[in-house]
Amino acid sequence: LQGPRYVSALPSGGFVVSEECGDVKVFMSSHELLCSLSSKYRHQFGNPAGVCVDMDGSILVADEQRRTVHLFPEHGAPICLVSTGLQRPAGMACSSSGHLFVADAVENCVKVFK
Repeated sequence: LQGPRYVSALPSGGFVVSEECGDVKVFMSSHELLCSLSSKYRHQFGNPAGVCVDMDGSILVADEQRRTVHLFPEHGAPICLVSTGLQRPAGMACSSSGHLFVADAVENCVKVFK
């Protein structure tokens, strides 16, 4: 890893890690690298920060530089879930009821999205 920042567990027993170098890596439960989200989805991150995994196993990534949150489903193209209202998204969490919690480091608050 190059500059690991945020980490989240996967339902499969693996985990996902955002890196300062502008990528997000997915690891299997055996701790072997499964994939890079940049490569798998041909997605260019600005500065990936918080990561979390929803109930379906999709990976969500906050991008500090682009001020967005993208969802990366196991199959299919990435989906931009949040494109406005964030100044500097950092840590994130997904709830079992479908809420997304995003810490905004500039506004010193946690924003909740459904």
